[in-house]
Amino acid sequence: MTTSADLQKLLTWLSPAFPVGAFAWSAGLESAIASGTVHDRATTQAWIEGVLTHGSLRTDAILLAHAHAAGDDATVLRELADLCLALTPARERHEETTITGAAFATALRAWPTPVLANLPTPSPYPIAVGAIAAGHGIALGATLLAWLTASVHSQVSVAVRLVPIGQSDGLAIMATLEPAIASMAELCQHAALDDIGAVAYAADIAQMSHETLTTRIFRS
Repeated sequence: MTTSADLQKLLTWLSPAFPVGAFAWSAGLESAIASGTVHDRATTQAWIEGVLTHGSLRTDAILLAHAHAAGDDATVLRELADLCLALTPARERHEETTITGAAFATALRAWPTPVLANLPTPSPYPIAVGAIAAGHGIALGATLLAWLTASVHSQVSVAVRLVPIGQSDGLAIMATLEPAIASMAELCQHAALDDIGAVAYAADIAQMSHETLTTRIFRS
C-alpha cells in the first residue's frame, strides 16, 4: 500500500527540480532530433514509446525492480549495477546513469536509510532509486510508476525545447502515454533479469552518435 508520505517522497525525489541534473541529459534524443528522425508530435511520441516499451527505459525499470528487492544485499546490488552498466550502449549513456545515480544517492542523505551504505560505487540511477525506495518501505509498483513517468516527462521536455513541438503537443504526448507507462510499470514488477532484451536499436545508435554532434545542448 502506498501511503501519502510515500507519495510525497516520490513526488519530491523524482521532480525535475530535484538536484540530480536530469535536465542536462537527453539519452540520445538530441541526436534523433538533429538528424530529423524526430521532428513533430507523432515522431516524438513514437520515439519515446519505443524506448519505453522496447529500449533502455524498459531495461532500467526491470533493473530498478530487482534493486528494490535487493536493497539489503550489497553484493546483489553490485551485480545489478555491473549488469546495468554493461547494458549501456554508449559512453555518454554510461556517464548519464552514473552521474545522476551518484547525485540521487547524495541528495537522499537528507532522508537517511541504512540502504545508502549498501549502494555500490558507481551506482546507476535505476539501481539507486530502486534500492533507496525499498529502504524507505515504498511499494515497488508506485516506485516504478513514478520513475517511468518522470523519465518519459524528461524525454518529452527535450522534444518540447529542441524540435520544438510546443507545450500543447508535449502535454498531449504525456497524456497519451499514460496507459503505456502504467502497463510497463506492471510488467516490470514481475519481470526476471532474463526478460531484459532491448531492441530499440535506433535509440542506441542515436546515443552513440551524439558524441560526434558538432553542436550539443545536452550531455548525451
